[in-house]
Amino acid sequence: MQRAYFGLQVKPERLEEYKERHLAVWPEMLAALRESGWTNYSLFLRPDGLLVGYLETEDFERARSAMAKRRENERCQREMADFFEHDGIAPDRAMEPLEEVFHL
Repeated sequence: MQRAYFGLQVKPERLEEYKERHLAVWPEMLAALRESGWTNYSLFLRPDGLLVGYLETEDFERARSAMAKRRENERCQREMADFFEHDGIAPDRAMEPLEEVFHL
């Protein structure tokens, strides 16, 4: 099982709404993530907008690619795009994988 971490930058003026949107994620989106191989998926948000995602999966790129094919993902990317600073790249493509440098 691979642990995958990624970073994105949420616009500071959209932080509260971003957090509110994640209080009730659509059940079909949760199912799509699970079916695409995303397990133990968590998001962490710093007050300056740094968003760090964590998940466990067999293969991060394969899981990301599987999710990209889902209509639930298309809806999510469309609705959430304006929350991020990413120069016109869809948030799911702008995820910057982080290198793990230590694990206990």
